Amino acid sequence: MKAICLTTCLLGVISFCSAQFTRHIIELNDKKGGVYSLSNPQAFLSAECIARRKQFNIPIDSTDLPVSRVYLDSILKAGKVEILNTSKWLNQVLIKTSDMAALNKISKFPFVKKSSPIANRPSTTTAEKFIESITAANSIVSINGSTANAINYGNSIKQVNIHEGEFLHDKGFQGNGIKIALMDAGFYRYQQLSAFDSLRINGRLKMTWDFVENNASVNEDDAHGMHCLSILAANIPGTYVGTAPAASYYLFRTEDVASEYPVEEQNWIAAAEQADSIGIQLISSSLGYSTFDDASFNYTYADMNGKKTMITRGATMATNKGMIVMNSAGNSGNSAWKYIIAPADGVDILSVGAVNSLKQIANFSSFGPTADNRIKPDIASVGWNTFLISTNGNVAQGNGTSFSNPNIAGLVACLWQAFPEFSNTEIIQTIRRSSDRFGSPDNRTGYGIPNMRIAFEMLERERTIRKAKAILKTDRLKIYPNPVVDKLTIVYNGSFNGKLSVQLLSIEGKLIRTQVFDVKENEYYFFPLNGLGTLSSGQYLLYYQDEIGVGSIRIMK
Repeated sequence: MKAICLTTCLLGVISFCSAQFTRHIIELNDKKGGVYSLSNPQAFLSAECIARRKQFNIPIDSTDLPVSRVYLDSILKAGKVEILNTSKWLNQVLIKTSDMAALNKISKFPFVKKSSPIANRPSTTTAEKFIESITAANSIVSINGSTANAINYGNSIKQVNIHEGEFLHDKGFQGNGIKIALMDAGFYRYQQLSAFDSLRINGRLKMTWDFVENNASVNEDDAHGMHCLSILAANIPGTYVGTAPAASYYLFRTEDVASEYPVEEQNWIAAAEQADSIGIQLISSSLGYSTFDDASFNYTYADMNGKKTMITRGATMATNKGMIVMNSAGNSGNSAWKYIIAPADGVDILSVGAVNSLKQIANFSSFGPTADNRIKPDIASVGWNTFLISTNGNVAQGNGTSFSNPNIAGLVACLWQAFPEFSNTEIIQTIRRSSDRFGSPDNRTGYGIPNMRIAFEMLERERTIRKAKAILKTDRLKIYPNPVVDKLTIVYNGSFNGKLSVQLLSIEGKLIRTQVFDVKENEYYFFPLNGLGTLSSGQYLLYYQDEIGVGSIRIMK
């Protein structure tokens, strides 16, 4: 009898605690009863998403299947329950209910692994969690006419130049064809501000969704996301131009500034899944989590190990699906916490600390390393006195890693545009390697400040190597095309420091041309032989000599 009374009391306590919350995560055991099949991914993934998976050999697996419709229907029928969103990656459902009988019923379903409260009723407070300051700019630049660069940046020139971002822009890589999703607290007045006119006119504002209110409007909410969008996409030549002005943008509100609960992590994951399913390549997220309105949800520094928090697990899944996820490191450098916050702790999440345009570290920028002693943040960009667009459409300045993240995220998008054959993790590693502290990383800026010119040259060299290896296989020299019309290309693997001598002869042995090339050990080359269109049709010989020996190739014209 005492045991029965104790059980009854415990259930009463559980019901009382659950009654304090209106939103709950329902974790599911499996996806049985679903109508989708891995044999027909077109039914739940876009063509762009499927193409990315094929290009980079990323499997489409059970985590891509939507949550079971049968299970969702059973949850809805349990009582007064509203389904807010789902996560197929974590196989869980976010519900809203004050019906404790329904919640108890759901918890007992055989397909339910676990039911957990995740958020209270919405608060009436308006406290910001990512605390940034926005002020009128100290010095506004307005430049008419052309500059030495392809883009007339105006006020944003120094925060672009710190990464030699203009190197990419001048080559025509301004984000064209790259889809960027922003996760944030709102994009106040983005529809009215002239800074985004070119996005609207050129159809680059592709989609919006509010995962907090479950509607498509994000224009009336918090301005934080609009500021971040401006750093990426604003385009007022001579006054202010963002780092990826030609990219396409998807604006997702996942953060509720009125309260701080883990429900926002679930919203973020739902948005990331949406981004993946429609083929978005890059996520720029200026959000992060460590403490909450209810301290029982708080994380510890030990939780910042890349595996523990819900949002970091979701962000890691996004990376595993082929996207680049970039996230602010946090603004806790001056606080008792001081460390990075989730999901910046993720292994292949490119987390961004803050410096000013003179490369001085911002004192508010959160510290690394992770709890498992990995380098974090990964890199740094301008988040101290960052130029951006204010709610009245004027140029202003702001402080926060929220702003350093989109500044470099736009340039990462431009770099990926230039080298689309490289995977997300290859781009991420190149960004790290291009940074000015790669050989001696620290706990404030990680590998340091990336350089887009250096990153471009690294990838260009790797592209050359891959192409040459694919052509040469086990040979040290080959040519193409053969037969030739006008231009012949010699592909060569340098096995020493010295000279490669090439002679073009007629089939009778008459010398037509001699060329000598300087070569270096462990380098790959594509040497052109132009002007062959004047030669008569027939057979020719290409003789070559290097320090290894001699060889010849028969050429058809």
